[in-house]
Amino acid sequence: MENLEKYFMLFDQSRTSEEAFEQLADLFTDDMEFVLNGYKQAGIKNWRNFVKMVYTENKDLKHMYHGWEKVQGDETRTYETRWAVCGKRASGEVYTQEGKDIAKLDEGGKIIYLENVPDNTKMFQTYKKD
Repeated sequence: MENLEKYFMLFDQSRTSEEAFEQLADLFTDDMEFVLNGYKQAGIKNWRNFVKMVYTENKDLKHMYHGWEKVQGDETRTYETRWAVCGKRASGEVYTQEGKDIAKLDEGGKIIYLENVPDNTKMFQTYKKD
């Protein structure tokens, strides 16, 4: 679960630090899957592209999260947390958003699955499935 505890901090730092970006990518398996508002993608390359897209569209972001909790009754290593983000888009517009993330870890503790479920389903409207 150590990788999950680093996730939001490294995501925010990745905007201005290539080292943090590489550390963020290292939290995941190469064949990881992620789901953003219903759009499913696979592979660390696609994840890296998504993060870069986020930082092209936003001048700044700051995440807060409640804390990762194991999903009860789930025999796999599945966790979820509530989060909030405030951001400033490249256009200068400021915004806030809330939602939850669901993550699954492999046996070594790396993130193999991450699902972002924003309360506002228009959050990733510019993100398109290939």
